[in-house]
Amino acid sequence: MSTSRRWLIAYAVTVVVFTLVDGVWIALVAAAVYRAQLGPLLAEPFDAVAAAVFYLGYVAGLVHFGVQPLAPDAPLRRRVLSGALFGLFTYGTWALTALAVLRGFPAFVAVTDIAWGVALGALVTGVATLLLRRLRVIAPDAAR
Repeated sequence: MSTSRRWLIAYAVTVVVFTLVDGVWIALVAAAVYRAQLGPLLAEPFDAVAAAVFYLGYVAGLVHFGVQPLAPDAPLRRRVLSGALFGLFTYGTWALTALAVLRGFPAFVAVTDIAWGVALGALVTGVATLLLRRLRVIAPDAAR
């Protein structure tokens, strides 16, 4: 399989996993927390184009740094840790910048977003990697 095909399949699988996982998070937790904590700052309705651009770009980074479809020898643990770190850096950038420049931005929201970024990056990377192994796009970890 060509490297571009491998990467594109990894991207497609990761988009689906990310959308499902983040959709559940938003529906069950984030929407209520954001409404309670940010109230009038929230856009109604939300900007779907901006959200889609973020999702597509974030997933590209997660595939490159976390899933790593072009690194056949990368063990699952390293991939998941890299996905968690990618989530920490990206969600941390947003949350800490908001905390620094927006008057009254709740620290609770910043901490929650950072924690979610770590969990999301790790979970999506792990699930996408396991699915890609099942599809034989990524080789399984070597026996130890």
